[in-house]
This record gives sequence, structure tokens and C-alpha cells, in this order.
Amino acid sequence: MEESRNNNRPLSPHLDIYQYQITWTVSIMHRITGVAMTLGLLLIVAWLVAAAFSPGLFSVIDGFLRSWIGMIIIFGSLWAFWFHFLNGIRHLFWDLGYGFNLSTVWRSGWVVVLGSIILTIFSFLIF
Repeated sequence: MEESRNNNRPLSPHLDIYQYQITWTVSIMHRITGVAMTLGLLLIVAWLVAAAFSPGLFSVIDGFLRSWIGMIIIFGSLWAFWFHFLNGIRHLFWDLGYGFNLSTVWRSGWVVVLGSIILTIFSFLIF
């Protein structure tokens, strides 16, 4: 009798019934970029410590950062910074009680994504 009752119970909603929302992506990417910035910071600290104590090690780390792989890491770290920064500003507005209606949430999410890309390209080309 217990088994028959369990078979008639409704199932929890599955992921395939949910519609995509920008807030999912922005929320997950905010966490990922926080971790990525930590890793980028460790690379910057290693570069600065090597510059202070070992010219040989500094030239190795500097050479790595100037390689194409290093440029990709720098570009990614720069994007992580801008994304995290802009999304942090978005969260500050939410903390003040602004921007909770659906159209504003959707628009501000896309502003964070597109703004981080534009600011990353601009920063990378300038510096």
C-alpha cells in the first residue's frame, strides 16, 4: 500500500521545464569571476615578488605573461574584474531597493554582460 501512494505523488519540477533567464548566468558567473580574480591576483603577486627578489624568476614570469597564453590569462582576468565590478554595482542598487521589476532585472543583467565585454576590450587596448 505504501508503494502505490508514492507512485501517485507529483514529481519535483525538472530543469527542462524552466525557461532560460539571464539572472542564472549572471549569478553563476559572479561566483566564478570571484574565484578567477583570486587566481589572477596570485599571478600578479608572484610577478611583483619576483620583480622584488629575483631578476631571473621575474624574466620567466614576465615572459610567460607576455606570451599568447599569458595574454589570454590577462584578458580573462580583466574581463572577470569588469564583470564582477559591474555586477557588484548592480547588487548595490538591489541592496538599496531599486531594480527588482522583471524588465529592469533582465536589462541590468545584459548591461553587466555587454558592459564587461566592452570595458575589457577598451581596457586591454588602452593598457
